[in-house]
Amino acid sequence: MQKNKTDLLIDVAEYYTSKLSQHGETPRGVDWNGEESQTLRFEQLCKIVDTSNPFSVNDIGCGYGALYDFLTREDKTFSYFGIDVSKSMIQAAKQRYHNKNKAHFILSSKPEQVADYGVASGIFNVRLGRSDDEWWSYLEATLDILDRTSHFGFAFNCLTSYSDADKMCDYLYYADPCALFDFCKRRYSRNVALLHDYGLYEFTILVRKHP
Repeated sequence: MQKNKTDLLIDVAEYYTSKLSQHGETPRGVDWNGEESQTLRFEQLCKIVDTSNPFSVNDIGCGYGALYDFLTREDKTFSYFGIDVSKSMIQAAKQRYHNKNKAHFILSSKPEQVADYGVASGIFNVRLGRSDDEWWSYLEATLDILDRTSHFGFAFNCLTSYSDADKMCDYLYYADPCALFDFCKRRYSRNVALLHDYGLYEFTILVRKHP
């Protein structure tokens, strides 16, 4: 099982490394369509964060660190920890933010520290030929990591199984939002929100651990 997970993460790293090589430090470089949808996505994920107080955030699957730029658009006091399995992504992020003392990046599949909040954007979308059962095991294990390494709560997104059938692709994973809501409600917290109303073929789940 561990070997399978290692192989899966190697495949994921290679996939996103190739995207970065093709498109550079842009939304397409982390396999998103464009900046507008990326910003909309970040707005949903960051609803988990109480920005009225200083905070820290673990960004699992950080790519080149675009969420850091989003967080700096307003006057917030925070520490950002980006985690990614792609060496090229981490190298790009470190170079991009080398003079930002509140931005930290590590090459890993999990954070080194507990933060106030954890987020994961887009890391459950590209299944790379894995079966539903194998991909669900990866998703579940990653959510457990988000839970263990966040103090106040965490947020993540997935492509939705309610997508139009003619627009669905075999190499992508479309999750059942109701099943994931139920899973998070039973496993992590009684305070869970499902956001499925922002115009993209996906949903975001917010898990609040300390209301």
